[in-house]
Parts: sequence; C-alpha cells; structure tokens
Amino acid sequence: MSRGHIAFTVDKQLRGVVGTKTRIALVLAFIVVSAFVVVLFDLESQDEHRVPQGWNRDDVSWHQPGTPATASEIARWQDARALLDSVPVRPRGERTGYDRSEFGPAWSDQVDVEFGRNGCDTRNDILIRDFHELTFRVGDEGCVVAEGEILDPFTLETIAFTRGVDTSAAVQVDHVVALSDAWQKGAQQLSYEERMNFANDPLNLQATAGWANQQKGDSDAASWLPPNKSYRCTYVSQQIEVKSTYSLWVTKAERDAMLDAFSTCLK
Repeated sequence: MSRGHIAFTVDKQLRGVVGTKTRIALVLAFIVVSAFVVVLFDLESQDEHRVPQGWNRDDVSWHQPGTPATASEIARWQDARALLDSVPVRPRGERTGYDRSEFGPAWSDQVDVEFGRNGCDTRNDILIRDFHELTFRVGDEGCVVAEGEILDPFTLETIAFTRGVDTSAAVQVDHVVALSDAWQKGAQQLSYEERMNFANDPLNLQATAGWANQQKGDSDAASWLPPNKSYRCTYVSQQIEVKSTYSLWVTKAERDAMLDAFSTCLK
C-alpha cells in the first residue's frame, strides 16, 4: 500500500472525529513519519551491500607489537618464505612505456578478482574492508565511504578519515607491489585484462596513511618497508604472494631484503 493510499485511509477515519485543521495537521504528520520509516528501511536494505561480497571482518587481522604471532600468521610467513624460492630472480627491466593507463582505469569495478563487479569501485571496497568504523554517503547504496577510522598496519597510526577535497588524501590505498615496479618486473608481458586485475586485486591493496604511501612511491622491498617493523613479515609475504600469482620476478636486492625481514619473525 502506498503512502498516499495510507494517508487517504487515515484522513477518512479522522473525519467527524476532529476539526478540519487538526485533521490536516495529523495527516501531514503521518506522511512525514511514514517517509522517515521508508528512508530507514532503505538504509537498512543497503546494509546488505555495504561490505564487499565475500569479505569477513575476522579475516582482516595482522600481528601487532607486543603480542605473540598467531599460528595462522606464522604459517603464512612460512608459506611465503617457501614460495619465494619459486619466484625468479632477475635484474630490473626498463621503465620505458610505463603509464598508469596500462593498468586500466583507476579503481575499476570491471575486473575478475575478489570484489570485482559488485557495483562499488575498488578504492571504496578496500576502505570498507580495512576501516574499523565507517559511515556512507547518502544515496550511494553503501558504496561511497563518507567517514571512517583505520588502525594503519604500515605505521600503527589511528587515522580518522573524512571524505572531502582537502581530507580524502589522509588515507590512501597502496598497491603493495607498486604498478611501476610490476611493469619493470614482468607486467609488460601480461595482457591488458590481467594488468587491470593486478591493479584492483585486494591481495595487492592496503589502505594506509597518505604520507606513508607517498613515501613508498614505487619502491620495492629493497628500498622501502613499513615503518611498523612488526608488520614487515606480513608485508613481504603479501608481495611474494602477489608476484607469484602474476608471474612477476624480484631483483637480488629485493629478495635479500625479504629474507632479512623473515629472519626477524621466523627463527
């Protein structure tokens, strides 16, 4: 039954009970309340779509300083250390021909990786995944994050995010294996579609402090690691997983830096 039909029914029931002015005021009040209820219902319906498909907050965890590593974390580090032996070691290739557009439109949803084609752009998918507290911009079906908070694993900073021209850059989404680095280590041989998948794969993405992302630039593990030392084993594990998945290689200096990181967490 529509709000107009309900209002008409209520108006009919009120006839003869109260005066005309009072009746009109009551009907208008009823319409306002009904509209508010519908808005709440719509927002609740959007909740089902706010979290990227397949995501579970319990899966987003990492080793924090002063706490013992979990069995699953240690297993991941061990697996990544073993996987590193299968990643080719070669010199860095030429940067010639690199352009961001070689990896497709930024944050495209039209990809065949986790969260792909779910109706939300990749940047917002990652903010939703990595934020502990968040609200959404009205009218965007739970896709566009308006505010949120993150405990940044790279820096251990707790960052409050507010969407805006002057504030959005406080939290950026880092390509754990930078696009330029990938281009120089095998991505030139990937198809355009594979490079789009690479650029939007949640395995290769992490929300972090804007300054940390800018400081890193396109560095590999040989020239940049997260300031938070307790996260470095997870970080290089992620890089190894990404490079193995997309058939990329590492330089000798990069491999040595990864092994050095593992020496601190795998005794």
